[in-house]
Amino acid sequence: MSASPDDESTSSLDHQRVLLKLSGQALLGEREFGIDEAVLRTYANEVKTAVEAGAEVAVVIGGGNIFRGVEHAMEGMTRAHADYMGMLATMINGMALQDAFEQVDLVTRLQSSIKMEEIAEPFIRRRAIRHLEKGRVVIFGAGTGNPYFTTDTAAALRGLEIDADVILKGTRVDGIFTADPEEDASAERFKQIHGQEVIDRDLRVMDMTALTLCQESKMPIVVFNMGTSNNLRRLLEGETVGTHVHWDEAKASTERVPA
Repeated sequence: MSASPDDESTSSLDHQRVLLKLSGQALLGEREFGIDEAVLRTYANEVKTAVEAGAEVAVVIGGGNIFRGVEHAMEGMTRAHADYMGMLATMINGMALQDAFEQVDLVTRLQSSIKMEEIAEPFIRRRAIRHLEKGRVVIFGAGTGNPYFTTDTAAALRGLEIDADVILKGTRVDGIFTADPEEDASAERFKQIHGQEVIDRDLRVMDMTALTLCQESKMPIVVFNMGTSNNLRRLLEGETVGTHVHWDEAKASTERVPA
């Protein structure tokens, strides 16, 4: 069972129930294709520390390390066909994550937006919430189950459906920057930024559909480096990690820190 609300570990968290969005591309690690086991282990250990702290964690994983529907559609394949292939890629990654999580003694459930009874439960909102309440990590695969929608949109949708406190986007950089920090040493990281400015600046945190869903429901987003040890737990405990995207007109629009 998950920790009770009266538990000290639970009450110390700024975010109790979270939707963690992970990029399939990040699973490449040092490889040119496929899945890097070292990245899986890192993610598993990070999620374990979060669960041990009392968090309820749901995960949406992309499939870009295996198949990117949009790119193949541009090469001539029908977009809908390519997107369905991309959904299957997310299920491969979801199964890999599930195994990695279970190797560190996490209890998991893999849910799919497309019927795959032999390997995953169907997505059922109330069942997913009940799993989270019991302390299980829920992995959502196959995107939204519909073509023309990205896994970013799936993350926003599932986050809203499970009543998550925040959407956490785990990346390989430390947040949102004024420029690409891997190419521009003078780039500054935004400590916080209003979601409308993200849209106006076209900072590509998430696609427009996902951002619109978050905007309409005032769902906060935190972009952070998932590869830095203990970052996830520190974030949940209220430390300043990554970039906080908010929708509060009363807050300062942006706040920057040196890269």
